[in-house]
Amino acid sequence: MRMVDLIIKKRENKPLNEKEINFFIQGYTNGEVPDYQISSLLMAICFQGMNEDERYYLTKAMVESGETLDLTNVLGKTVDKHSTGGVGDKTTLALAPLIASCNVKLAKMSGRGLGHTGGTLDKLEAISGFNIELSDEEFIKQVNDLGIAIIGQTKDMCPADKKLYALRDVTGTVESIPLIASSIMSKKIAAGAKTIVLDVKVGSGAFMKDLASARKLSLAMVDIGKRFKRNVSALITNMDEPLGEAVGNSLEVIEAIETLKGRGPKDFTELVLNLGAHILVNAKEAETLNEAMGILKNQIDNKQALAKFKEFIKAQGGDFSFIDDYAKLPQAKYHYLVKANTKGYVKAINALDVGNYCMKLGAGRQTKDSIIDLAVGVKIKRKIGDAVDHDTVIGEIYSNQELPEIRINEFRQIFSFSAELVERRQLILDIVK
Repeated sequence: MRMVDLIIKKRENKPLNEKEINFFIQGYTNGEVPDYQISSLLMAICFQGMNEDERYYLTKAMVESGETLDLTNVLGKTVDKHSTGGVGDKTTLALAPLIASCNVKLAKMSGRGLGHTGGTLDKLEAISGFNIELSDEEFIKQVNDLGIAIIGQTKDMCPADKKLYALRDVTGTVESIPLIASSIMSKKIAAGAKTIVLDVKVGSGAFMKDLASARKLSLAMVDIGKRFKRNVSALITNMDEPLGEAVGNSLEVIEAIETLKGRGPKDFTELVLNLGAHILVNAKEAETLNEAMGILKNQIDNKQALAKFKEFIKAQGGDFSFIDDYAKLPQAKYHYLVKANTKGYVKAINALDVGNYCMKLGAGRQTKDSIIDLAVGVKIKRKIGDAVDHDTVIGEIYSNQELPEIRINEFRQIFSFSAELVERRQLILDIVK
């Protein structure tokens, strides 16, 4: 078998069989197949796609490229959640302790930012002392003891996906439904949870720009999950504007805590409750979504979810005192208020532009050439449909460098306005089971 033949076969839109997919995954993982040939194959997949069997074989090959996490020693129902990535998406930080306070066990491996989207691990590392590396034994013990643990993907789990993930990021092959679906599901399957709820983002700030593509991705991931005998469902959610107010690691941690205190932004709270309700129903901890929603709201009101968050941070070495004193988190030197300078209604907020703006401030992911700035970011103070006047603060900028007026105005240009009333956007667009 030759790699060039697989490239040509996929270029001509012919399906690869299981042996061929195993060949290129094993070869690339072992260093026997060079980057340039895998890059060529990835681009062919981007153009030609993959059928259901190919997606399953690719996921299976990536799962089998390394170790898997055995959760049979976890006492209780294991659940997991994944988001396809968005601007201001700090959902795991609030959702994980909330559902862990509801008699289910969340054993989660999270990732770092990809492109303009923030990563859960980057946000957690804004917390002093937080440790994202636990041994398998420590991980299982913490899940059993607390009902929650969040760590980074280990080098021994899905190593093929880790190599492909990095290569896709620099070869323009991120936005491919088969590659996204197999990447996400390989990590979810390897991590061992039986119930998985997916948050598939769609809109200007997401990798999926239209609802049809988001449905295709959701169906692909749910199909893969079924083939691995997992209970999987997907919520398709709006990412035409940033989620909540905060975008930036330290700022997003604060917003997650405020949500667990019952003071979170309306849209972010709605998403957390909806995802949590589906998890509880799928795990058979509630019969209906309304019942599950009531359970979750009660856990916020009685402070049990917040208490679980404190236990979780403490267990992984973090200084949880910041929960009562946000000044203990990384702080930006400069704070700017941005006003509308017009009268009317917010018509649109380009979430992709918000994400890219924050990356310019230094809030992007850490690479060998740059160090992430945990303190910087922005807050979106007015959302689509909100009324504004000339002196209305529409946003805030947190920077560690003094910004000229042109940079502040650049942020203002991310918003567009209308003299006519603008309809607010629906957050939950569809559900795929």
